[in-house]
Amino acid sequence: MAEITASMVKELRERTDAPMMDCKKALSEAEGDMTRGEEILRVRFGNKASKAAGRVAAEGTVGISISADGKTGAMVEVNSETDFCAKNEDFLKFVNELAGIIANSTAADIEAVAVLPMSGATVEETRAQLVGKIGENITPRRFVRPVAQGKLASYVHGSKIGVLVDLVGGDDNLAKDIAMHIAAAKPKSLDASGIDASLIEAERRVAIEKAKEAGKPEAMLEKIADGTVAKFLKEVTLLSQVFVKDDKMTIEQLLKSKGASVASFTMYTVGEGIEKVVVDYAAEVAAAAKV
Repeated sequence: MAEITASMVKELRERTDAPMMDCKKALSEAEGDMTRGEEILRVRFGNKASKAAGRVAAEGTVGISISADGKTGAMVEVNSETDFCAKNEDFLKFVNELAGIIANSTAADIEAVAVLPMSGATVEETRAQLVGKIGENITPRRFVRPVAQGKLASYVHGSKIGVLVDLVGGDDNLAKDIAMHIAAAKPKSLDASGIDASLIEAERRVAIEKAKEAGKPEAMLEKIADGTVAKFLKEVTLLSQVFVKDDKMTIEQLLKSKGASVASFTMYTVGEGIEKVVVDYAAEVAAAAKV
């Protein structure tokens, strides 16, 4: 029997998008023949998985699971190629089950999540089966699994924006209001200490250049830059933002009035940072007509 190496398994995995163990079994059955191994997997999973593997998955949804006591939970983003798939019942079931599995695990990253048990198999094997059934590339992208200092609360807006917030004190209504505010106002951090210094420096540089172009005196440039940075931080930090349901108070003031505080929060926007492929169908049809 031919020796099945890790590199062979990896290559077949890249060709077919099938689970690692299935790739190894297929290669063993094919006695190391890569082409035959691919054929075996196509019989098992159909052609869909191998075709879907290279396509961009920038749609999808967010799944959230929180324990009954609100002390532990998880939020996961799972991407698909189309919004149609993101509304598929089997896809949504996979995402919601995955959130629960992650919440009850100790997985440190997405690679570790792939080997967690799910539906009598692993997460990766279940994902590959779903790809074969639906015919789209499906990719668990990222997750967060906080342990609450207070109590976890969540909000999902239209399946595309997910928020998980750890509220200390307050009540369920306040927690919901804060989570909804985060989804609407999209703060980058809790306060100024969480903002990347490079972002602040960029705001400062832009402000100075604009002031120069406007003919402002050199002596005023730093003061103008300070004012611009202060305005920027007020807009992007949660505690400084004006509450979306009451423009007469900030989130910090709202929390203080309720004797509460936010320990942490995470917001996911589906597909954020993924470059989507724009297809020019008219050009494709025109090209096909010339063949």
